[in-house]
Amino acid sequence: MKKMFSVFGPDLLFIPKEIGFRGLQTPDIMPSWLIEDDIDYYTSKFNQKGFTGGLNYYRAANLTWELRAPWTGLQIKVPAKFIVGDLDIVYHMPSTKEYIHNGGFKRDVPNLQDVVVMEGVAHFINQVKPEEINAHIYDFVKKF
Repeated sequence: MKKMFSVFGPDLLFIPKEIGFRGLQTPDIMPSWLIEDDIDYYTSKFNQKGFTGGLNYYRAANLTWELRAPWTGLQIKVPAKFIVGDLDIVYHMPSTKEYIHNGGFKRDVPNLQDVVVMEGVAHFINQVKPEEINAHIYDFVKKF
């Protein structure tokens, strides 16, 4: 778990199939937002059920595309707010920033009310800056 939580950042992550996560270095110092109790909690949950569920989403990528095909091109018409960290690996995937900031996202989500790019935050944004995330969600929801 320590390895998994320490490898996220803006660079694409490649884990050679031959070595898997075992080949990654365990960090000497964990991020300040991650405490040992968190690691223990996640470890206990994955020990109970395994990590297969999370991996199966990616293993079934082709099937996922097929199942979502009927909704391809449809707009999401509910009010929305999008929050992402500027160091999130997904935000740095090719063409993602352009899609978010140059009109593609707004075209597909016409009631997109706000896009927030939080500085210095990677994939685990709700754990790194929970108070700020809660404030963003609260400010969004109280409009309704």
